[in-house]
Amino acid sequence: MKRLKTIIMLALCYAAFVLNPLQAQTNLEEFILKWDNGKAFTLEVVDKMPDELLNYKPHDTAMSFTEQVTHLSSAIVGISQGYLNGGNPGFQVSVKPANKAELKAFVDQCFDYGKETFSNLTELELGEKIDIFGMNGSRRQVISLIDDHVTHHRGAAISYIRANGIEPPRFRGM
Repeated sequence: MKRLKTIIMLALCYAAFVLNPLQAQTNLEEFILKWDNGKAFTLEVVDKMPDELLNYKPHDTAMSFTEQVTHLSSAIVGISQGYLNGGNPGFQVSVKPANKAELKAFVDQCFDYGKETFSNLTELELGEKIDIFGMNGSRRQVISLIDDHVTHHRGAAISYIRANGIEPPRFRGM
């Protein structure tokens, strides 16, 4: 009986620590679906902030709402160009959107540029280890870094919406 419990426990540990991470991994095709959803969610966040509050910031040292969204968007392009073999985006990355329409257009361009850049990488390039920001990681990890960076700043933008008593768009995870 004791031996059976040990075998069952070992099997459960194996499943939890070995099989589960394999299922949690995503391929590029699945990631691109998530990326497109993140783009739509970001555009919904921009839509929720009233035009008169686009320059809102909770503190003098903080970025404004527009700066948060512009930063998360331009970083997609900058990091992709620097570390993911991204080419010329065909638009000005240092733009300062003056209104909601310009901000949404910029978000759209940057997310599309990221998607195209990610999609053009081969499996070999995705797995290649490179130096980035004083660390060493694969290009696949760089794509995750970009996604995490977008999530971080989009979350800050959402907190600005909430700080103004506005209900943000519902979370979209996949």
